Amino acid sequence: MIVASSKIASVSDLRTYRERLLKARDPKVRTIRVCIGTGCAAKGSRKILELLKKACEEHGVEVKAEAMCTGCHGFCERGPIVVVSPGEIFYQRVEEGDVADIFRETVMLGRVVERLLYREEADEDGGRGKGKKGGGKGKTDAEAGNGSAAAGEAKKTAAEIPFYATQRRIALAFNGIVDPTSIDSYIAAGGYSALAKVLDGMTPEQVVAEVEKSGLRGRGGGGFPTGRKWRSCREAKGSPKYVIGNGDEGDPGAFMDRSIMEGNPHAVIEGMTICAYAVGSEQGYIYVRNEYPMAVEHLSLAIRQCRELGLLGDDILGTGFKFDIQINRGGGAFVCGESTALMASLEGRAGEPRAKYVHTVEHGLWDKPTNLNNVETYATVPAIINRGADWFASIGTEGSKGTKVFSLVGKVRNTGLVEVPMGMTLRKIVFEIGGGIKGGRAFKAVQTGGPSGGCIPAKYLDTPVDFDELTKLGSMMGSGGMIVMDEDTCMVNVAKYFLNFLRDESCGKCTACREGVAQMVHILERICAGKGEKGDVERLEALCRLIGDASLCGLGKSAPNPVMSTIRYFREEYDAHIVERKCPAKVCKGLFKYAIDPKLCKACGICKKNCPVQCIFGEKKKPHEIDRTKCTLCGTCYDKCPFGAVLKV
Repeated sequence: MIVASSKIASVSDLRTYRERLLKARDPKVRTIRVCIGTGCAAKGSRKILELLKKACEEHGVEVKAEAMCTGCHGFCERGPIVVVSPGEIFYQRVEEGDVADIFRETVMLGRVVERLLYREEADEDGGRGKGKKGGGKGKTDAEAGNGSAAAGEAKKTAAEIPFYATQRRIALAFNGIVDPTSIDSYIAAGGYSALAKVLDGMTPEQVVAEVEKSGLRGRGGGGFPTGRKWRSCREAKGSPKYVIGNGDEGDPGAFMDRSIMEGNPHAVIEGMTICAYAVGSEQGYIYVRNEYPMAVEHLSLAIRQCRELGLLGDDILGTGFKFDIQINRGGGAFVCGESTALMASLEGRAGEPRAKYVHTVEHGLWDKPTNLNNVETYATVPAIINRGADWFASIGTEGSKGTKVFSLVGKVRNTGLVEVPMGMTLRKIVFEIGGGIKGGRAFKAVQTGGPSGGCIPAKYLDTPVDFDELTKLGSMMGSGGMIVMDEDTCMVNVAKYFLNFLRDESCGKCTACREGVAQMVHILERICAGKGEKGDVERLEALCRLIGDASLCGLGKSAPNPVMSTIRYFREEYDAHIVERKCPAKVCKGLFKYAIDPKLCKACGICKKNCPVQCIFGEKKKPHEIDRTKCTLCGTCYDKCPFGAVLKV
């Protein structure tokens, strides 16, 4: 920080501070941005950052350059990601051996390292590269496994890459740009200008009205109008009032909140502080999953930096407004993502929900008026204040304004974080941004809304994604998880997987959820084991209605969604399991068999050598066979055969 020993005492001080930061920057300095989000860090990006910083120090006389860390860029499939400016040269799948080439060629000489650029890859079954890049000096594109020139034209910048081209970033606008460990980086990029605008010239009523006008709805799953919630909390009787940021993200395959907290913690803090001003709160809490250590680290650092500069604490920006934030780590219970269970956990009690007729905006944390929003919701607020409610409301659909961050995972080729305008179709998200299905297989379904969401089949791919349209299809927006499934997915097994998760995560407080979900799991397990009975589907439907009507909180009320949606759209798969004792997708063990195609078998013996029960036999140079009386259906032969000769039948 430029003025580490003094606080920013006014709005004009903040403006001056930002101007000094920008003026101190040398336009001749080349900047190397390295993603240290969890995905890239798992692939070694922190070591890459360390090596680049060392190179900057060693060659400081020859070239002015600095290496900095950033949060998640979103394209997790292609990490580690390194971006070099000027030019915004986008390098993907970078390895330690590539650092020397990047620094010498791009940083020092201004040339592009072609093999590290993005190229669209063909399907793995189509004969082109599988996308595993080796890296290292002197490797050709083909040697690096990055696809030949025929596989796709090289893209130099993120804007040219299809994954990014149709996205529109608001909540993730600073991810990949600012250093999440530096408040100066955030302020220089315009951070805390929305807070200054609010404290300098807007009344709390005007702030609430602006958020109402924007049409922003909660991004945590419920989709409740944010402005209405803020107004209810503001008008609620009682004090003190509390503001809570929900970062307890527990959906399988979801990492939106984690990436926001890791990559731009100051946006969450700024949004919460604006909310506190609007509703009349002096104390805030951010509830973060304990499994997110980097998010906790970056948020803790950001809060300390804000306190040091006077952006949290007493007399913020000299306006007399006071507000501070404390971080609380969640205990790992999925149900604590529910508002009342989260507040119970904050109070030191077991994370159990309570009846919904008692509104938390009136009787929340310690029975005081409390405003709780998801961290993505708060991260969106500064942009609304700076650019105006009309701007935000012009994006999206009639009932769902703005953008939404999704974690796109599963059998799609381009996995990662995407932020798109509300109303974009599933087809565009899966096939344009996601690049379609891996291996050239057929799309079967996409599950939205986390474990309590529904599975949407191919015939609804042109459905616009917003709160209301997904609900009509028997699914939900949820927090933003999006799991893509291909033709080899058994939908009965999918329903069983998510119900197993929900059974284990149920707090057990209400009988409908505790016993009902367990009963559904029992029936689904029987069906997947080939022991289904006539009437099982009807029993599942009856349980779904009962659990949805009688459960206390959102976990139980939405738990039937995976079962109801798969029955609604894939009833024939349930019937095949129950009546024919077959799994059409050949996933459920015991409902299919393995066989060797004599036309494809090369008699190499690999399957025979790896079979754990020695049930494969055959002579040299003759097709092998499987003794089904001994086969345990372990699938080793299927996985090991390099010629695709082992089939599921």
